[in-house]
Amino acid sequence: MKTVVVTGAASGIGLSIAKAYINEGAFVYMVDINEEKLKEETRNLENAVAITADVSNYEEIKKVFNRVKEQSGALNILINNAGISKFKSIWEVTVEDWETILHTNLSSVFYCSREAAGLMDQGGAIVNLCSTRAHMSEPDTEGYAASKGGIFALTHSLAVTLSDKEITVNAISPGWIHTGDYEALRQVDHDQHLSNRVGKPEDIARACLFLTDEANNFINGENLVIDGGMTRKMIYEH
Repeated sequence: MKTVVVTGAASGIGLSIAKAYINEGAFVYMVDINEEKLKEETRNLENAVAITADVSNYEEIKKVFNRVKEQSGALNILINNAGISKFKSIWEVTVEDWETILHTNLSSVFYCSREAAGLMDQGGAIVNLCSTRAHMSEPDTEGYAASKGGIFALTHSLAVTLSDKEITVNAISPGWIHTGDYEALRQVDHDQHLSNRVGKPEDIARACLFLTDEANNFINGENLVIDGGMTRKMIYEH
């Protein structure tokens, strides 16, 4: 049985990823800051453990992986999914705003990966949730873009460093992944994608399963864009 850690697992993409691994027979540690939602979701899941933690805090990260070591002894897969998006005018961003988003989105990937790698004595796989916003932007998204760009670079750096331990490190850059009421989307929302639909959390979960399959370990240090083709679409304003 594979042992997996998924951060930001109480809802949305993270929850879908956790359930996908459970359905594949893995034992999953589901980590999130939202204790109430996390316990609600894990209550009816087999082979899942809820761990409440703020991944922007290194001390809390260490406690998570100490728990994994004590209970499971080793780790096979880490999915760094936890993240926040706070879009605010560049003139209004405070030091606290900047540090919160950088520590939550980027620092957590480094620290979780380092702690996880220490428990992957027989090799393993790490997937970092990046974003298409690492490569393209809207106004007032500097903190989020910087954090995701950092994840993009950190992914290939970790892949090089951890290759001696037979650990693959890849990233996934989702585009528009709708985590709310899918039926409420408009046709124009779907039509702007080359795939003619908005993305679903399950699209990302299936990619995680693929990238962490040992048979696919020749994929390493890469960033897989899953956005229905949006970043390949040339858009002119007429």
